Amino acid sequence: MSSLHVYELEPERYELTEAPWYRFELDRRGFLKTLGAGILIVSFVDRADAQRRGGASTAPKDVASWLHVGDNGKVTVFTGKVEVGQNARTSLTQAVAEELGVALGAIELVMGDTARVPYDMGTFGSMTTPQMAPQLRRAAAAARQAMSNISSEVAPKVPRGESVPKVNGRDFVTGRHKYTSDLQVPGMVYGKVIRPEQYGLTIGGLEAPTGVQVVRDGVFAGVVASSWSGAIAGAKACKIEWKASSDAGSSSDTIFADLKAGAKVEARPDIEAALAGSAFRLTQTYTVAYVAHVPLEPRAAVAQWSADGKLTVWTGTQRPFGVRDELVQAFGMKPEDVHVMVPDTGSGYGGKHSGECAIEAARLAKAAGKPVKLVWTREEEFMWAYFRPAGVIDVRSGIDASGKLTAWDFHNYNSGNSAIEGLYDFGVKRTQFHNTKAPLRQGSYRGLAATANHFAREVHIDELAHLAQTDPLEFRLKNTSDFRLKGVLTAAAEKFGWVKGKPGYGIACGFEKGGYVACCAEVSPANPRKIVRLVEAFECGAVVNPDHLKMQVEGGMVQGLGGALFEAVEFAGGRLSNGRLSRYRVPRFRDVPPIEVVLVDRKDLPSVGAGETPIVGVAPAIANAIYSATGERLRALPLFGSQGRNEVGTN
Repeated sequence: MSSLHVYELEPERYELTEAPWYRFELDRRGFLKTLGAGILIVSFVDRADAQRRGGASTAPKDVASWLHVGDNGKVTVFTGKVEVGQNARTSLTQAVAEELGVALGAIELVMGDTARVPYDMGTFGSMTTPQMAPQLRRAAAAARQAMSNISSEVAPKVPRGESVPKVNGRDFVTGRHKYTSDLQVPGMVYGKVIRPEQYGLTIGGLEAPTGVQVVRDGVFAGVVASSWSGAIAGAKACKIEWKASSDAGSSSDTIFADLKAGAKVEARPDIEAALAGSAFRLTQTYTVAYVAHVPLEPRAAVAQWSADGKLTVWTGTQRPFGVRDELVQAFGMKPEDVHVMVPDTGSGYGGKHSGECAIEAARLAKAAGKPVKLVWTREEEFMWAYFRPAGVIDVRSGIDASGKLTAWDFHNYNSGNSAIEGLYDFGVKRTQFHNTKAPLRQGSYRGLAATANHFAREVHIDELAHLAQTDPLEFRLKNTSDFRLKGVLTAAAEKFGWVKGKPGYGIACGFEKGGYVACCAEVSPANPRKIVRLVEAFECGAVVNPDHLKMQVEGGMVQGLGGALFEAVEFAGGRLSNGRLSRYRVPRFRDVPPIEVVLVDRKDLPSVGAGETPIVGVAPAIANAIYSATGERLRALPLFGSQGRNEVGTN
């Protein structure tokens, strides 16, 4: 009979920075085979104890916080990251599988469960690939070191860059996958929050008809019922006295003037001198509208209180620990008494950082004495979530007679400072973000302000190229010394078949979250609203999974089309005028042109995230293509929005 070897891993001895090289064999079930004459079992520290060590913002260094190998060879991996459609479940599972030399099916990845995983700030900022994938690789490498009883120090393996199928992919495409809005808990009832029809109103008086169970907590009010329809009908039947709590504010017609009101820019003599000494000078203003996230799955939560006063919430969020902390604060609880679990979620795009839906469900459940499911309607998702900030960007610049940049003065009002600096050799430069008073609730969105800043910068660079009578591609290559930016520009132009002076051709490039991107667009000179094709080159270091990376880039480009062409939140008098999908235009199948993606694989560089950067080049590339086709320069996003700030071409 085979002997039994148990290796206890001491956290003080095995840091997650060193590991031996060892590859396990698998049996036909995908489990670890016996090693030599004995069966190897790894016993780490207690799971609960390991999770508690991860309760701080610093990543725990004991392997048990991240990885556990059972006596049947099954590997369980723990991460605070969540799956919101970016395919992190597959890429992280793939990283551990490669490191341990096991099949993907041998690994269970536990994500976003605050009772089981180490603390994590959240799934945002394209941090999953550059931070979490190496973390789990180090944990897996340390586990190999312990299980093989080898003391040599070997770094984690380099990603192989292979395309593997999406974990649980069949369940997603067949509809078997369960989202928060699909969950059922025994004894569960349904909730509906009572909300005003416009901003700036709070509940004064409330009269509920007989038979309607109303929950009232200060300015919060809602209804619980045994069915969705019952909850909705009950909320509509209530008589509410609304009172004004704030001014309705500005409208989408006055937003850009409102954002700049009161903002001041200090004088800079060196900027003025550089501009005065330039052979050519250019001053322009660019604007971007408020944009809604429009996730496929609206906010949803199921909340359940136990008899001992503890709270469990299932919700779709990008910040499970952040939502837990919001619940702790809302109900005056201890963190260990609040358990948040995040099922794989139907998209977020930066729009699901906050925990209002979870708090609402918990309030209703506490008053009802039963578990409550709460799912926001599409109209609620539009009106009561937050938006990508609107913004105004003023740019002044100068070039010399040879077409080299000599001066750059870039001011962003409200939309943010992400990617504000750029990668050109600007000469004398000032870039500044001005934080202003915003009329609508605003927050994170895929790419943050990088989309706004790239739009303004890349359209302005294009304007300078034409002012210098230089090909836009040549102008960009001439004015940057960044070899990675030059690399994606060259790759995109080659794949696109760039031709100097070709009407309807446009190009843009940029950098954000460690990734480099260049996008080429072609529009029809006869109908500049028709996008003929898009080609984008993307470089994010070493490619982990080519097929899934390509899908990430394509998805970002399609979403970028919406903000480029027609997405804009319209509002006035405290109300949204297009807060539903029948009125808010998102990309449809017929809007998507042929798309080609060029992956620039840099195996000499660490892998970085791809969820955000591919979106930023689409809008300026299209705007520049429209100028090439028509001679009309569009400086407002959306380019063809219903706000009517740009009027070019016909439908």
